[in-house]
Amino acid sequence: MEKRVTVKSEREEYRLFRSRAIVAAALVFIGLSLVFIRLIFLQVNSYEHYTILSKENYQKRIPTPPVRGLIYDRNGVLLADNHIEYVLEAAEDDVKDMDRKLKRLMQLLPITPQEIKKFKQKLRVNSRFQPVVLRKNLTEKETAIFSANRFRFQGFNVSVRMRRNYPLGSTAGHLIGYVGRIDKKDLEKLDKKNYKGTTHIGKLGIEKQYEDRLHGKAGYELTEVDAHGKPQLKLDEKAPITGEDLFLSIDLELQLKAEELLAEHNGAAVAIDPRNGEILAMASMPAFDPNLFVNGISYANYNALRDDIDRPLYNRALQGSYPPGSTIKPMAGLVGLSAGVVTPTSSVYGRGFYQIPGNKHRFRCWKKAGHGNISLNRAIYQSCDVYFYDLAFRMGIKRYSDAMKRFGFGSRLGIDLPHEGTGIMPSAEWKRKRYDKFWYPGDTVNTGIGQGYFTATPLQLAFATATMATHGRKFKPHVLRATRVSRNLPPKIVTPEKLPSVGVTKLRYWDDVIRGMVNVVHGEHGTARRSGAGAKYRFAGKTGTAQVFGIAQNKEYDAAKLKKKLHDHALFVAFAPVNNPRIALAVIAENAGGGSKVAAPIARQLLDTYLLTPQQKEEISEQNKPKESDESPSLMNINKLKKKKELERKLKREIQINSPLTTAPRT
Repeated sequence: MEKRVTVKSEREEYRLFRSRAIVAAALVFIGLSLVFIRLIFLQVNSYEHYTILSKENYQKRIPTPPVRGLIYDRNGVLLADNHIEYVLEAAEDDVKDMDRKLKRLMQLLPITPQEIKKFKQKLRVNSRFQPVVLRKNLTEKETAIFSANRFRFQGFNVSVRMRRNYPLGSTAGHLIGYVGRIDKKDLEKLDKKNYKGTTHIGKLGIEKQYEDRLHGKAGYELTEVDAHGKPQLKLDEKAPITGEDLFLSIDLELQLKAEELLAEHNGAAVAIDPRNGEILAMASMPAFDPNLFVNGISYANYNALRDDIDRPLYNRALQGSYPPGSTIKPMAGLVGLSAGVVTPTSSVYGRGFYQIPGNKHRFRCWKKAGHGNISLNRAIYQSCDVYFYDLAFRMGIKRYSDAMKRFGFGSRLGIDLPHEGTGIMPSAEWKRKRYDKFWYPGDTVNTGIGQGYFTATPLQLAFATATMATHGRKFKPHVLRATRVSRNLPPKIVTPEKLPSVGVTKLRYWDDVIRGMVNVVHGEHGTARRSGAGAKYRFAGKTGTAQVFGIAQNKEYDAAKLKKKLHDHALFVAFAPVNNPRIALAVIAENAGGGSKVAAPIARQLLDTYLLTPQQKEEISEQNKPKESDESPSLMNINKLKKKKELERKLKREIQINSPLTTAPRT
């Protein structure tokens, strides 16, 4: 077998080597070109980006939270401010032998094991150089003790922070609201850049509604840090912008009086200026102290508030939904006149009950003997149920409901406060959607006297009464009266927002109904004539008594045999003075009985508080002083007097002589 001999050509080997070398060189060239191009891209196009990243390695932007704006009443009385708070804090990197020093601190200051536990938990999740609070709200004594022993606790420091404070405690607590710690839900909504360094946010009331105005804008400090991220040198800073100051429309003196008068009842009072929609007072009792929520309420305090059967956290003035009872009869009379169902002189025979034609059921009047032949004027001031049963039945639920909605019933009024209730202005369509049930004529009859499915909030009743006072002109109710962006600038007054009028153009209809309301308090047979006696101004009003539960045909209402929570609600609405209305209000006292006995006297005192001069108030105070020969007051009366004096002292302490918001005198 022959062997094959491979003949190698030097020429061919050279050509092969050369081609391979060219390919290799090309690959190297391409690779180097790509690297070169990338370097050019990084140097030119991404220069700014990497410069910033480089700076971030040795620069740190520390946020500076803004100071929250203050809240005042209409006369410049302070309602919410910021107090200096001393806190004990430390950064992990600054403290050597942490556990030993914590034990010694517990011996020096009243620091609890729970505070130590929370402190250590925060140390684990925070940067080693970021200070963590060990104890908040140090007293002056505690601060002094620590300062004297500071040399023993290197790394621990007392820092100054701003804490929200409500100097009047529970006064107007539901309306002002409160701030609380930012939680996960808040983080999802807020501007994270503007809230860096901020720990609290508005949670309720005005504090929540106007968070964007009160918060301000965050600033920052640009510092140089070392390789470990520890601040070394301040390079630049931008000062934060303080939040706006808010001036509310409420009159603190009137607010305090409303809360004082409602102290013995669960209930609410709302006062509004009919000329512009400003809320003058909004009281809900029982109340709560918003200071409890600022730094996190304890479980014990929160459970006590939550489980209280009187529901102090519930804003009755804004959310409470009550049968309005006879307080809506003036509005009902007006819509009846406008619809042509009744006239000022047409009459109905009131025999103590009303029967729908063809129906044996008797809808009772509060006056068993009946009112006899009665026209609109007397039907209002004697509160004849039969007249308004008949009016609603003849008008029909659709026309009646649609007309009453124009007074604000059954929908939110758009007040600048969160969580406003709607009440219920019922109709056949509403009942079908809500209960999938048919609307009966009896439902219409009950609606005619503010019972049945008909409910309203105290705010809605005050708004409807203000609408009566202005002959149908309406303004959106609001609490914010003015804002101030700087202490060096005057406050800017908020422009009232007009709403569509009721649409009843005949002035004599308004006059006829208002005449009946005046006779309620100033007439010889008015249901609230005692509350109108001796008034130094003329006012118009309407009593109301709202049933909490239905009474069978063969039964009689006897409060003495019922539990307190089943007693009727007492209501009263009013506006004054009649010829130049400056205040309209609604008062509701839960389970307090008749409106003329409880709610009307409260309303009269509120009107006096707002309308009378200081001299006139002093005269009334002197007249009401007990004589020396009188028996000693009961313990309850002593407590009342103490509470009243305490409120008066509180008001005098807070009123500032030079108010930053000038206001016109009450003329």
